[in-house]
Amino acid sequence: MRAAIVMPVYNHGPQIAAVIAAARPLGLPMIVVDDGSTDSTPSVLQHQEGVTLLHHVENQGKGAALLTGFAEAARTCDWALTIDADGQHDPADALTLLAAAERGERTIVVGNRQGMVGDHVPWTSRFGRGFSNFWVRVSGGPRISDSQSGYRLYPLPETLQLGVVARRYQFEVEVLVRAKRAGIATVEVPVSVVYQPKGVRVSHFRPWRDFLRNSSTFSRLIFSRIFRLGSNK
Repeated sequence: MRAAIVMPVYNHGPQIAAVIAAARPLGLPMIVVDDGSTDSTPSVLQHQEGVTLLHHVENQGKGAALLTGFAEAARTCDWALTIDADGQHDPADALTLLAAAERGERTIVVGNRQGMVGDHVPWTSRFGRGFSNFWVRVSGGPRISDSQSGYRLYPLPETLQLGVVARRYQFEVEVLVRAKRAGIATVEVPVSVVYQPKGVRVSHFRPWRDFLRNSSTFSRLIFSRIFRLGSNK
């Protein structure tokens, strides 16, 4: 299998160099997509050798950054390993995701984050995961334990052909639903997670804004599911 790391970045200047350094031992091509950062991220990325750097002039959203990275990865690879730039993922766990894909099936592999407890884990992450898991199933997606995990392995070019509409965080739930409709299975493997203390952790999640965006995405997916079911009668 040929896999490339795809890392979307937005205002992760304090963390990004360390995250890239931790991922280097995997020995995979690394594609970093700067999604219109306005902090020190662009200057930090300029000093990262051996990394393919792509830039959005303006912030377009995590989903848009992932798609830009996938398109670049698909030129030479048939898998994209996504790692968040905030330092919550342990790159060593990537071996578990890659091993799941080596069984020969063209599946989406999701890292099911273990140990999401403790003072540093925001309640929005715990609540959001359960909320998202439920509505992914209602929308016709897979039964999954961690639908919001950004630590994933995607098959290319299949993922690019799914027609996912969402371009922000909602991309990661919509792609699961559309993949199941297309006959692409989703499997989960356990991974560790590190939540840094508040004030150190970089998060662009905004509870109310993103709740409304999630609700809009799920409403669209549920409506399309009902339409599909009606058309098949």
